[in-house]
Amino acid sequence: MSQPPSQPPPQGGFGAPQEQPQGTPPPPQGPPPAQPQTPPSGAPGYGYPQTPPTGAPGYGYPQTPPGEQPGYGYPQQPGQAPGPYGQPGQAPGPYGQPGPYGQQPGPYGQQAPGPYGQPTQPYGYPQQQYPGSPAPGGPGSGGGGLRGKTGIVVAAALAVVVAAGVGVWFVVGDSGDDKKPVAGQSTGPADPKAPAESPTVDQGDGNGDGREANEDLNAGRKPGEAKVAWLQKNDIDLPRSGASVHGPWFAGDLIVKAMYRKVSAYSVADGKEKWNLPLPADVCATPNTPTADGKIVIGVKDGTTDKATCSVLQMIDLTTGKAGWKQSVKKNGSWDFLSDIGLAISGDTVAVGRTGNSNAYRVSDGKALFATPEGTCKPFAFAGGPKLIAAASCRTDDVKNPQQQVQELDPATGKPKWTYQPPRGWEVSKVYSVSPLVVRLDQGDKKQWAIAALTESGKLRSQLTPAKGDTLVADCGNSFAIFGKKLEGCSGVAADANTFYMATKDDGSGAARTNKVIAFDLNTGKPRWEAPAPDGRVLKPLRMEGGDLVLYLRPKYDASGAIVTLAATGGTPRTVLQHPGGAGRIENGFFSAKVLYEGGRSFVFSERVSAGNDKEELEQSTLLAFSK
Repeated sequence: MSQPPSQPPPQGGFGAPQEQPQGTPPPPQGPPPAQPQTPPSGAPGYGYPQTPPTGAPGYGYPQTPPGEQPGYGYPQQPGQAPGPYGQPGQAPGPYGQPGPYGQQPGPYGQQAPGPYGQPTQPYGYPQQQYPGSPAPGGPGSGGGGLRGKTGIVVAAALAVVVAAGVGVWFVVGDSGDDKKPVAGQSTGPADPKAPAESPTVDQGDGNGDGREANEDLNAGRKPGEAKVAWLQKNDIDLPRSGASVHGPWFAGDLIVKAMYRKVSAYSVADGKEKWNLPLPADVCATPNTPTADGKIVIGVKDGTTDKATCSVLQMIDLTTGKAGWKQSVKKNGSWDFLSDIGLAISGDTVAVGRTGNSNAYRVSDGKALFATPEGTCKPFAFAGGPKLIAAASCRTDDVKNPQQQVQELDPATGKPKWTYQPPRGWEVSKVYSVSPLVVRLDQGDKKQWAIAALTESGKLRSQLTPAKGDTLVADCGNSFAIFGKKLEGCSGVAADANTFYMATKDDGSGAARTNKVIAFDLNTGKPRWEAPAPDGRVLKPLRMEGGDLVLYLRPKYDASGAIVTLAATGGTPRTVLQHPGGAGRIENGFFSAKVLYEGGRSFVFSERVSAGNDKEELEQSTLLAFSK
């Protein structure tokens, strides 16, 4: 492609981009100038009307606000105290014009979410979504209803245009195949009123608690191939709609997952169950990472009916399976909807986000740290890890033209260290990387999206600019929420200090299906190099290790997968763990798979369990581990 001039655009005139005809000259290079943007003070409405019209249909949230949250009492066990679960200034940032911009209709014809993650109608699902009912992947989630491949969020560059003196890339999104297996009748869940049990521990007798595969997946293993270390199958009787699988998280020599009403830990070496912790209600929210010492806080529903909300926090020590403090999220007024929440952990802080509201608690002891701040801009979603990043929404006079911000917060106080404010109409959708900070911005009305890199001080560093015709993909799971938003947890992306790695959508079909990995310079947003996948194969970035990019070479109908690496300078992928051919069929059959590489082992992890009947449900593979 021709290189645009390095001249920055003239000052001023940076409104939301307008759609333009194709075939116009390429855009000028470089980020737009920074301008302060101050939302109107005292403007009515906070991303939605203060008082909804009585009985108005299609309002995007329940027409009658839920009452105050009922008390949440987990069954307590005698002889334990206090029970098995244990009670226990902001300145406006630069005004940067993002690009490339792209459309993304989202799966099921959905529109991108409105202010505070609240969807705008029509959304492709009933206007009132009851907590606990099954739903497809939400906007920006990448779908997830694909067997044998992950859901994707894509952007295909179509044309280069010039608007208001600023170069803009317009791209279109396609969520791929939306089909999902049809779930059938189950015999029903276990009694939710049964007392919670203490974690059970494998006694090391060799029998184990996990379920073994019925076939030898290592039969015929060739020299140089890894071995199947273990295969975990579902052992939980689920309701007819199935259940999402949360995690996994690593803690020492354990890999831990949560599903339905139980959290379970397995040995990474042999898959034997080391402990499990029953819960009285459904797991409804989890963070992407635990604390450095293996503590995590998850969201649990406050009951087992359709009216239950995701309002209870439960701390768990992943190394022992012991439950610590629990408490209900403090409700900030009658318009604080807790039907779903988003969680993120940074340091010793767990942040809880949902539409227009937020809270934070200390992970170690459950102490409340901070809540929704005063002012016109309020955090509603978070990403954690080495930093606590927040998406904030500001009060505006136009619900269809929101103003949002990206902030880095002090995890102990919630005070912003800096604030970056994109143009009006652009919403903070996902955080692809916390350090370095790379975020995705969406513009719902135009179904466009962009990727922006920010500096350590919150200034616009660059805007990723893929070559014309390239289609970038990221897998952000299949979670769905109306009032809660999860910024973190996308896979298929990786970053080091100065480079961001992302793959293109696989082209072709069958044996001809392939893609490439692109390394973007975070200082310029331009591609540094490209690395094509082997013929007929598809690559997916996982993470960085030792200066190299670790990727998953996806299996296909006649070949198993592999873990490969690429040098920071590109080149040809080098295989570090070739999965055995005998496991290719099972590996390729995982539903909405997530792949991890940790400690020289690879793990293929099913993000949802759902089947047509009880027998199929209990035979569904959920975790497949490979080792040398």
